[in-house]
Amino acid sequence: VQLQASGGGLVQPGGSLRLSCAASGSIASIYGMGWYRQAPGKQRELVATITGDGSTNYADSVKGRFTISRDNAKNTVYLQMNSLKPEDTAVYYCNADVITIVAGRFDYWGQGTQVTVSS
Repeated sequence: VQLQASGGGLVQPGGSLRLSCAASGSIASIYGMGWYRQAPGKQRELVATITGDGSTNYADSVKGRFTISRDNAKNTVYLQMNSLKPEDTAVYYCNADVITIVAGRFDYWGQGTQVTVSS
């Protein structure tokens, strides 16, 4: 199973970006999916998660600005980021709790995509 994240980049404060993360491979089903981020010199932190039935959870710092969603048919999770702030600058990682076809249940991470908010 692989998670491929995309959509990062450089954006001015107040701007928007949309991250995508597609899971591929021997997938039977996917439970929770989520986004985490890690800024330089800081620990990785939760940004947002979404369950298989669409229940969401957000870090307080992004509530009202970020929206997580998923397309179960495409095994893809999205993160719409609006009103971006310089403190949102980080490498963003996607995560998925996957039931594989042959090997059981595992937690997978994407490779990370850089988001830089700067004028």
